[in-house]
Amino acid sequence: MKVLWLANIPSPYRVKFFNELGKHCELTVLFERKASLERNDSWKNYELKEFRAVFLRGKRIGVAEAFCPSIISYLKRDYDHIVVTTFSDLTGILAILYMKFYKIPYEIESDGAFPSNNKGIREKIKNGVKRFLLSGAKRYFSTAKLHDEYYKQYGAKEKLIIRYPFSSVYEKDVLEKVISVKEKDRLRKELKMNEKHIVLAVGQFIPRKGYDILLQAAAMLDKSYGIYVIGGIASEEYIIQKNRLNLNNLYFLDFKQPDELKKYYMAADVFVHPTREDIWGLVINEAMALGLPVVTTNRCIAGLEMVKEKENGFIIPAEDKDALKTAICKSISTESYKNCALTIAKKYTIEKMVYKHILVWKGMDDK
Repeated sequence: MKVLWLANIPSPYRVKFFNELGKHCELTVLFERKASLERNDSWKNYELKEFRAVFLRGKRIGVAEAFCPSIISYLKRDYDHIVVTTFSDLTGILAILYMKFYKIPYEIESDGAFPSNNKGIREKIKNGVKRFLLSGAKRYFSTAKLHDEYYKQYGAKEKLIIRYPFSSVYEKDVLEKVISVKEKDRLRKELKMNEKHIVLAVGQFIPRKGYDILLQAAAMLDKSYGIYVIGGIASEEYIIQKNRLNLNNLYFLDFKQPDELKKYYMAADVFVHPTREDIWGLVINEAMALGLPVVTTNRCIAGLEMVKEKENGFIIPAEDKDALKTAICKSISTESYKNCALTIAKKYTIEKMVYKHILVWKGMDDK
């Protein structure tokens, strides 16, 4: 089975998927650029082992895209499946227009999406163009119910939408059971975490992640709670807010290598992701794979799919500091949430993600 995949950059989580997928088919991935200008050097640490990676020549656009007309030469070749994830950039649009004109079947995939509100003339024009591009696909790979609605908004028929379990976690990375109190205490001692309750957040220090709301919620917690935010160098506005709220039990930490980050996950009691919008949110997968209850917002698609209310965490309204504070306290006090988190995490692995694609392509999937 020969598969051609159109991508913008080799993001680490997608490279993991490509390496696993390449074990089951003859996979070629066309990349527009080698890296995004917005990401740190850890995003450049990848191994392209089980598939053929091609970096197209083209003119750079923005932080992670390029216009690469040379993509046409690959579309002229024979493939069993062509998957487009770049349908919103110029190279992807060119590829789709070419395939539409020559009646070459193509498939659409993305990490997730929210349906558009379709307000304003400019938005309606933009959505009309997107509807033209997306409506002719052979099938659509979706991560969630909201993602389904996004596709349908742009002309996809429901019967052509395939749900797949999106993940950055291998099966071996999911804990078999919740770690012991003794092991958790050992990790906390190693990481110099001295508070009774540990709250963890992981992500970039950008407004969209909602850490200003987390700081407001932290101000309502007593000092037995330690709040650790791992996301690089905190911007001045967060440091000012922390000092103004006298949060000496809140710590901004730089990015960690995977093995070190795993220790922080395992040492914590609850994971919080107070995002204003995430079309998925792979940190949810990572936290649950290590047995953490999750508190996130109704603007995080991973949370909406993976967090079961009062079973392994809570979904709260975005920008609601009071709800965030309450959910943190409830999650920490409920031990059963950890086991449920592991049960759900086992359904979302890279291997299962690959298996779903292969089943679909072999015509063996019943949705």
